[in-house]
Amino acid sequence: MRGKTAVVLGGSVAGLCAAGVLARHFDEVIVLERDQLPPDTEHRRGVPQSKHPHFLLNSGRRAIGEIFPGFEEALIAAGGMHLMPSMDAAYCENDGWAPRKSGSMTMVYSSRILIERVLRDKARELPAIEIREGVTVTGLRTAGGGSERGRVEGVDYRVGDDSGNLVADVVVDALGRGSSVADWLIKAGWPAPPEKTLDAKVTYASRWYDLPPAEKRPDSWWWKHLVITPTQDTGDHPEEHDFLSNFFPIEGDRAIVCMGAWGIRMPREVDTFEQAVNRVRATAFGQATRACTPTSEVHLTRSTGNKWRRYDLLERPPLGLVCIGDSICAFNPFYAQGMSSAARSALILAELLHSRDALDLAFFREFLARQKKSLDVPWMLAMARDQAYDFATGTETVAPWRRRIAARLSWPVFNAINATSREDAYVERTFAEVFNLDKSLREMSTDPRFWLGIARYKLRRRLGRTVVPGGFDDQQDPPGTDFTDLTSFGRAGTSSTAAPDLVRD
Repeated sequence: MRGKTAVVLGGSVAGLCAAGVLARHFDEVIVLERDQLPPDTEHRRGVPQSKHPHFLLNSGRRAIGEIFPGFEEALIAAGGMHLMPSMDAAYCENDGWAPRKSGSMTMVYSSRILIERVLRDKARELPAIEIREGVTVTGLRTAGGGSERGRVEGVDYRVGDDSGNLVADVVVDALGRGSSVADWLIKAGWPAPPEKTLDAKVTYASRWYDLPPAEKRPDSWWWKHLVITPTQDTGDHPEEHDFLSNFFPIEGDRAIVCMGAWGIRMPREVDTFEQAVNRVRATAFGQATRACTPTSEVHLTRSTGNKWRRYDLLERPPLGLVCIGDSICAFNPFYAQGMSSAARSALILAELLHSRDALDLAFFREFLARQKKSLDVPWMLAMARDQAYDFATGTETVAPWRRRIAARLSWPVFNAINATSREDAYVERTFAEVFNLDKSLREMSTDPRFWLGIARYKLRRRLGRTVVPGGFDDQQDPPGTDFTDLTSFGRAGTSSTAAPDLVRD
């Protein structure tokens, strides 16, 4: 397909991925961004999440690499770190530190602001893309709103005191959680898209630190990343034991210290943040943080509810409009799904632009249907955990008996999967595929071989026949011993799982 003009609303990850796809099919792709974009890696008002840890799931890394070839290499050249979590991260699970083992799954660690800067650089290499900064989109230009041929034909915008408009063959809404596009469509005659919502009252707080010089770091710091999962102790304990805590490495010998929880008020002042860090249940977390130099204030985020605007359920979806990223489906950031889901949606758009000849009703219906199938995968994962909380609100809350089952089983099942993954390559690979959005939770839950592997491991554990130890004392430093050679499994090159533990847009 070949078109004249495409307009993208928003210059963040979702918008840039869409622009990269559109640049291959339109003469001009105009990205309208409200902020003045920094030339380097700096925070900006439009991306408050940038102050918290971010990483791309493997499916997201692959998707962005298809849209912008060389992206990962450029990210690493700019300071991103290519690490193997099973060897470079220390995970404190319910019963203590997990064993360190080799695996084939890797991740690129960096800050969100570095990811965006590299994406902007890659986008600007494409001659069709023009990024206009300081532009506030004020409305849509439409025709026949709500009818079968109703179409979005462009946008109105404001730059300072001046107003203008753009005519476009297609408009992409990448304005994020706060997008006004649905409201503008309603005003133009379309019905409101049905919404699915679930807010599990997640709050998290982060602070940035400089690491000590390499020669002054303790010998026990074999790890680059620390993860402390919430306790499952139902007795009395400090509320900090219920935190999901990350000491997250980023470029420039820095780390983001982040603590978050479901339904707990998080510290937002420096002194209360430091006190909380010292009460996290694994002592290495506080020790590591105290050894570093703080370089920021405490950044707090509460806007973490899951929200899915179901444009696919409209009888007559607006032609000429594509919504991706948080503007259509925003997730609890704890599950690290936002950027990857947006990139996957952009790839769906790329495939349709390559195979279709017209931006007609069939095009947009197929896009919405395929996007819905893609979003089902991360949405189900988010629901599986967030539906367990009595204080959760929204359309997707479940009956009390289902909440009790979810609350009772979710962590024990996760623990069993992680333990089995140490010695069963199939279980590890399957869970890694689910975590990285390459396989759905439904596929995993109906896989007999997966559950047989867990049952077999539990039996071998009861008989004392497991070979990889675990549950190391969380009041001691994480053990640096490499247990890879205890089984042929570690040498088989299977994917190593990583706990769903990182805050993500």
